[in-house]
Amino acid sequence: MDEAPRPPVVVLVTGPDEATLISIAEDIVGEGLAACMNVVPGVRSVYRWNDAVETGQEALGIIKTTKSAVPALERRVLALHPYNTPEFLVLSVDSGNPAYVGWIAGSVPEQADP
Repeated sequence: MDEAPRPPVVVLVTGPDEATLISIAEDIVGEGLAACMNVVPGVRSVYRWNDAVETGQEALGIIKTTKSAVPALERRVLALHPYNTPEFLVLSVDSGNPAYVGWIAGSVPEQADP
């Protein structure tokens, strides 16, 4: 894939349950901050928190958006998310189906304040 004028990225977000992430997904897709968010229920997370190893049941959100939308998307996800320190990891996309990459760019309006 040649460098797209508005390169796609994938953002990972975990949350306490499927319903919470679906609510976030409806907001961010509805607001044009993301083209799509897959919600994967039943994720088992093992993590370090407050110097202890914790285990919990969560859901995983996989967001497809453009690089230019990330700052606004991050602000919105953090505002909607119930965790004090939510996961928000941005992964670069090296290549992809040109039609799908174009669909992402076409679904996420150019952000005015990157």
